[in-house]
Amino acid sequence: MNPYAKLTFSLSLMLGTTITISSNHWMAAWTGLEINTLAIIPLISKSHHPRAIEAAIKYFLVQAAASTLLLFSSMINAWHTGQWDITQLNHPTSSLLLTTAIAMKLGLVPFHFWFPEVLQGSPLTTAMLLSTVMKFPPITILLLTSHSLNPTLLATMAIASAALGGWMGLNQTQIRKILAFSSISHLGWMSIVLIYNPKLTLATFYIYCTMTGAIFLTLNTTKSFKLSTMMTSWTKTPVLNTTLMMTLLSLAGLPPLTGFLPKWLIIQELSKQEMTAPATIIAILSLLSLFFYLRLAYYSTITLPPNPTNLMKQWHANKPVSTLIAALSSMSTLLLPLSPMILALI
Repeated sequence: MNPYAKLTFSLSLMLGTTITISSNHWMAAWTGLEINTLAIIPLISKSHHPRAIEAAIKYFLVQAAASTLLLFSSMINAWHTGQWDITQLNHPTSSLLLTTAIAMKLGLVPFHFWFPEVLQGSPLTTAMLLSTVMKFPPITILLLTSHSLNPTLLATMAIASAALGGWMGLNQTQIRKILAFSSISHLGWMSIVLIYNPKLTLATFYIYCTMTGAIFLTLNTTKSFKLSTMMTSWTKTPVLNTTLMMTLLSLAGLPPLTGFLPKWLIIQELSKQEMTAPATIIAILSLLSLFFYLRLAYYSTITLPPNPTNLMKQWHANKPVSTLIAALSSMSTLLLPLSPMILALI
């Protein structure tokens, strides 16, 4: 892709995200979401592979439908209340339509079907953007309207997302699809606590973005797309694969690592709100996703190929590990001791 074109699309992504997260008016938020959608489509389809073109078309259709629903929701609300302010979403039908629209944009169950397919058809860097940056504007809209949303509906969708994200990821061999179902599962955790503590949802999203960004950038460095190629990457970059294993275990939410913090705080918040049953269910469902994270960690470090390869060894100096991967991996594994400071910020 032409570097100027790539720069234009990247700046458009930043512009669209900034417009949506800083707007109070529904039309401005909708405009930002549309700019985002149109800017990411060329990045999805830049390889010109049929799979990438299919992913771009699926993404466009789903996002266009979601944007239409969002606009419809805001117009019904304006019709009944005379308000275009995002925080003044008082009409129940508008609230239901908005929840549906944002669920489609994020890939929450039952509107999740497009997400694994689109991620599988995209390059790793674009897949990282789809899993992190592209979810920021819809989550911001959810935060601004959290007081108007239906708690039962959100809790049901959250538990269904955690269940399906864990269940569907079990038999996948393509790493991008596994990370897509991981994203669906994490969105379930974010959604269930949204109404009770919106800042905790945002903190969870930031930590999730840090861990997912580190994993995608590491996979992009080692050029690992499926589990079988992941096994051979240990001989090329052993240290990078070790940090990948730690980041994956952090994403699973194991205690000494950063990923344990949001899950611990979410279960604590749900217990305070006397939602013991949903907290128990979502904690048990996280064991499903723990299985495939452990499998990824096992393939990345412990499993070596049965026979030595006859290919020329790829020396470490050929592709130095970027500072960004080092920073994100460190933050993904070592932030748990800073829990008091994070709690003070929340």
